[in-house]
Amino acid sequence: MRLAIAVNDHFIDKTIEAIIEGARTGDIGDGKIFVLPMDECVRIRTGERGPSAIG
Repeated sequence: MRLAIAVNDHFIDKTIEAIIEGARTGDIGDGKIFVLPMDECVRIRTGERGPSAIG
């Protein structure tokens, strides 16, 4: 399974903690979290750009 989640910088740590809390079984295969920069976000409906377009 692959899950893609976009959050503003302020929510990165909280999001990671929530994923770990919900996904950790302690067994091999629990997965990994990769945190990557996002060059741009555009809200299609309004044309809004940047962090405010994420939500």
